[in-house]
Amino acid sequence: MTLIAHISDLHISKTTFDEAIFLKAVNQINDLNPDLIVLTGDITDQGYYADFVKAREFLDMFDSPLFAVSGNHDARNVGYEVFEQMIGELSWVLTKDDNLTIIGLDSSDPDIDRGHIGRPQQLWMEKELDKCNKDSKFSIVALHHHVIPVPKTGRERNVLSDAGDILQSLINKEVDIVMCGHKHVPHLWKMENTLFVNAGSLSSIKLRGKDKNSYNTYDINDKHIDVVLNRVNGNKISLGKFDRI
Repeated sequence: MTLIAHISDLHISKTTFDEAIFLKAVNQINDLNPDLIVLTGDITDQGYYADFVKAREFLDMFDSPLFAVSGNHDARNVGYEVFEQMIGELSWVLTKDDNLTIIGLDSSDPDIDRGHIGRPQQLWMEKELDKCNKDSKFSIVALHHHVIPVPKTGRERNVLSDAGDILQSLINKEVDIVMCGHKHVPHLWKMENTLFVNAGSLSSIKLRGKDKNSYNTYDINDKHIDVVLNRVNGNKISLGKFDRI
């Protein structure tokens, strides 16, 4: 059994970051003791070096191993370079216990809000997913920008510019879970046998309507995938329990 915490959109800065909410979330997630944490971008709000320094301090509060991809806000103000210095590689592959692989994609472009994967990164992803399928590994792809539009987020303007091509690859390669952030609204779509799960904002004050700060958890075993929305100042809501094919 593997337990994954999925957090996103911290927006660390002096103006958009709720430190008290973040610290409460850290305690909750540490109490859950997940096997790993996946962070799907917008760690900072403007990509400033000072904010990445602060972000590094905050992220070190988590007890579990944490793996992050960059968001459009992280890529601002040369933040794409600072991300690699302070957080880690922009694209990466993680294999856990020889039966689960997570592929992290960089969907950000410097100073541009829309997302883009690009053909070279798409081909690299496909090769890694071919390895997963050959070895019958559970596969997860993590990126910041959503691949499928998210309800209740207003006019669609920042989906991946190459969403159709990426979506086709994800479906054809039978990815089990796609983790995204960006819209600050938690949601789950199921297409074919792939779950597309968006996380809300963990600690930003930029929330729509009555939405609350939240994070997702994924309880994965040989038979089921249990996806839960965890509100930091509220209850837990099941987004679905799915049989593994």
